[in-house]
Amino acid sequence: MAVIKVKSENFEAEVLKSDKKVLVDFSATWCGPCKMMAPVVSEISDEHDDVKVCNVDIDESPEVAAKYGVMAVPTFIVFENGAEGNKDIGAIGKEKLEALIK
Repeated sequence: MAVIKVKSENFEAEVLKSDKKVLVDFSATWCGPCKMMAPVVSEISDEHDDVKVCNVDIDESPEVAAKYGVMAVPTFIVFENGAEGNKDIGAIGKEKLEALIK
């Protein structure tokens, strides 16, 4: 499954109302660590059918980033049944990212 680009307009439908657990990658096009994490995030998306993986560009949707307290990128937040769960910040290894979605 591909990583789904999410903006303010579809965040609620794609993330909060999802029937699956959702990993949201908050990133920015100018962010080096975000670019390093993109292939890892894509791998997670391909390997975990039970998890929806979404990406929010903080420059395109600053209100979503602000709502969830995203102060640095990349920030990864897991949502389940509309509720915010595990969270991690920075370039992290694949194992750590997978542990977030468990």
